[in-house]
Amino acid sequence: MGKNKGDSKNLRRFMMSNYSFSKKVDMSFDETVEKMKAALKKEGFGVLTEIDVKKTVKEKLDKDFNKYLILGACNPNFAFEALKKETELGLLLPCNVIVYQNDEGDTIAAAIDASKALGITHNEQLEPIADEVSDRLERVISKL
Repeated sequence: MGKNKGDSKNLRRFMMSNYSFSKKVDMSFDETVEKMKAALKKEGFGVLTEIDVKKTVKEKLDKDFNKYLILGACNPNFAFEALKKETELGLLLPCNVIVYQNDEGDTIAAAIDASKALGITHNEQLEPIADEVSDRLERVISKL
């Protein structure tokens, strides 16, 4: 994946599915969120949206849910370049990263694998951008 193939091979141990990178972290939920935001910033991403799933589920359904936060992360340069190559790509943006607590109380951090997500477009012009975004998001998760 991408130009950091050696690094990615080592980091793949964090992959939990065929579309994401994830890692159980030894930090509190709140500390993980803060470190995630800092790591995203270091990799050139801003957080455009924050969805507190636990709060939303409680407000809308009056049901309980574990702590679960979805962060909509965007690297403006990559987004701009990708949108020039695929106008409707906005349907797949921003790149989501999540922090949640599982039923055992563990804190988990995960990010979308942009190469897999953007692969559904079958637009070869997007591959280098998607690979670079994936490499950066994978580094974010690995540093937590």
